Amino acid sequence: MQNYSIILPAKNEAASLKRLLPKLKQAHPKAEIIVVNDGSSDNTLYICEENKVKVISHPYSMGNGAAIKTGARHASGDILVFMDADGQHKPEDINRLLHKLEEGYDMVVGARDRKSQASIFRGLANKFYNKLASYVTERKIEDLTSGFRTANAKKFKEFLYLLPNGFSYPTTSTMAFFRAGYAVTYLPIEAPKRIGKSHINLFRDGIRFLLIIFKVGTLYSPLKIFLPVSLFTFTLGFSYYLFTFITAGRFTNMSALMFTTAMLMFFMGLVSEQITALMYKTDTNILPKVNSDIQNNGIKSREETTD
Repeated sequence: MQNYSIILPAKNEAASLKRLLPKLKQAHPKAEIIVVNDGSSDNTLYICEENKVKVISHPYSMGNGAAIKTGARHASGDILVFMDADGQHKPEDINRLLHKLEEGYDMVVGARDRKSQASIFRGLANKFYNKLASYVTERKIEDLTSGFRTANAKKFKEFLYLLPNGFSYPTTSTMAFFRAGYAVTYLPIEAPKRIGKSHINLFRDGIRFLLIIFKVGTLYSPLKIFLPVSLFTFTLGFSYYLFTFITAGRFTNMSALMFTTAMLMFFMGLVSEQITALMYKTDTNILPKVNSDIQNNGIKSREETTD
């Protein structure tokens, strides 16, 4: 098995890390364990130093996705394992993901069962995301938003510049792998109840998650989103035109507006499709290097190793 790095983004997760890190070190003594301390105000940093794992500290909270990117940049493993620091992911499941990856996949995602969803609302939202993503990619996606996954390090780092700084990094990375033609699969897992309070606010992050719906389409195939909307608008305009022609014998401005809108949406979809294709060309993957020094500025790294 290739060497692998385990990356845990953490913000005020001291209570969970106190239990998780000893288990993680015992189960994976040869792995590089990296905790990205995302501006925590509790004892997260102290717990990590006490357990002698590699710590990379953000000077302030930059977001879950930013922590993932920082961890990936500093990881030395050929394989990256991402898991939450809140106790929802079991260290013993890592081996299952790694063995599945060895079957020839580029990314393996831990798919949560229905009992593992934090709430009914989030369970329904995830189900909707999965259905939408499956429609766009024409592949069955079992858990689009799961943060427990393992991936080929070289291929994952190709898409760091695409990943957002917020909570939707799992969505973006999954769609990027599918779009690039990399092999992705899912492995069922059971996620225990998290330790501590969730950082996700349903009202604040609800709108943010709605944007994921559009991001899913634009990351993979924009026409899958723009074309149905364009056809729907065109159908409304044509129906209204028939109605006004039969009842008043004229062509109205509203019908013209709907026809024009439908055409604009269609052409926007075509242009977006071309832009998306350019985003996944291998020669554009050098873009992350432009801003890497700027994004890493101010980030301090601490590493303590055992004798």
